[in-house]
Amino acid sequence: MQQPVHKPVLVVMGVSGSGKSTVGAAIAQRLRVPFADADDFHPPANIKKMTAGIPLDDNDRWPWLEAIGAWLAAHPEGGVMSCSALKRKYRDQLRHHAGEVKFLHLAGTREVIARRQASRPGHFMPSSLLTSQFHTLEPLEPDEAGVTLDVDQDVDSIVDEYIAGSAGVITHDADQKESN
Repeated sequence: MQQPVHKPVLVVMGVSGSGKSTVGAAIAQRLRVPFADADDFHPPANIKKMTAGIPLDDNDRWPWLEAIGAWLAAHPEGGVMSCSALKRKYRDQLRHHAGEVKFLHLAGTREVIARRQASRPGHFMPSSLLTSQFHTLEPLEPDEAGVTLDVDQDVDSIVDEYIAGSAGVITHDADQKESN
């Protein structure tokens, strides 16, 4: 008899173009839990700034993260949110709402991410902001519940690797480093 799969409150995080929405939706489908994309929680002013190539600042992000945190808190039985969650303080803000939230950091080199970004024309986040995203990124710290996976593989492989690791308690592997 197969052991039941744990249904986490999960944030799939990473820089723009890392595959957060695609991987998050696939994990949610596999686990049969709700999925939401943090891009849908941005107020119009944030989208306007990003479309113009202007990075968001913490004041722009605060209400956006509050809305995401409220969604996470409303799904204690399991749910997946795609959200950049680039800084520790942003993840702390989400944990304030949903203390059991876990993170899946989709990591990759600038070259891999740039190639992935180029394959999604029409997204409001221009590729010109990729450098600022990498500068802002603070990878998961050893005390944060989560795991880092390499995005330079197909979606099914990423999902399979996450699901296989989620059978027990997922913890961040401090020895696993992101390659930038």
